Amino acid sequence: MAEIIQKDGTWAFDGDCLRLTPGRDRNVSPMRRALGELEVPLSALAGVSFEQGRRSGRLRLRLRDGADPLAGATAGRLAESDDPCRLTVDSDRYGVAEYVAEEVRAALLLEGVPAGPVTGYLLPGPGLPVSAAAGDGTAAFDGERVRLEWNWRTEDAKAATGPRSIPLAEITAVRWQPAAGLENGYLRFRVRGAPVTAPPTFDPNAVELWGFRKDPLMALVAAAVQVRLPHPSAAPAGALAPAGGPAPAEAPAEAPAVEDDHDTLLRRPRELGEPHRSGVLAEEEFTVAKRAVLGRM
Repeated sequence: MAEIIQKDGTWAFDGDCLRLTPGRDRNVSPMRRALGELEVPLSALAGVSFEQGRRSGRLRLRLRDGADPLAGATAGRLAESDDPCRLTVDSDRYGVAEYVAEEVRAALLLEGVPAGPVTGYLLPGPGLPVSAAAGDGTAAFDGERVRLEWNWRTEDAKAATGPRSIPLAEITAVRWQPAAGLENGYLRFRVRGAPVTAPPTFDPNAVELWGFRKDPLMALVAAAVQVRLPHPSAAPAGALAPAGGPAPAEAPAEAPAVEDDHDTLLRRPRELGEPHRSGVLAEEEFTVAKRAVLGRM
């Protein structure tokens, strides 16, 4: 077994599965502690890298597209400190980190695991029940229904709708978006027959997030729902089927999200630079993503 133990967490690889356990250090994020141990099968991995720094290094996992419901619900927008697929490594453990990375690479090569996308989730998602309180409300999911409740900071028009109980079968999509700069974030559920026309502040199917420490906990609720929805590869975009039912002939149109405005698009090429420099995005992937952003301007 290849294993590395750090304050940030422990990674242990047995040849078939990589177990990622968050550390007990006070600097470990609440989201990673709440997520707990994550078992990543070899078949879900697209690659692993180790980057050395002057004082510390980083072990990074690259998952295959479509393998992780958390990545699907957050669209890769988790901060590095909240990402369970990142491990901070002390400089005196660089040799161990390199050994773990080489063992994983060798197993991927030996088993012939492809790096391409998958057609079904290979990670289980957070355990149930799961709940989080942040921003203007509380979100909870028990496997059958999402319940949204509002607090004293909720806008009056939204609070007047009262608590929401949304059956899983009525949810066609879920997304978590962190706050960025002056723009608030959100946890939004797309509900069948309810087109998204209002910003999260007034949307009764969304919790608005303001950039505080507990915001990423909402991503766990999103991931727990995401893993129980049809996999994105199973239906055309915009026509997701309800849980346990056929795809609708036509899904409600969703209004452009706040993150699609011009100023945000201008930031996207810069935001893509960090995962490109760190090796998470290959040169070809970076070029395609950048071209897609520029094409929307």
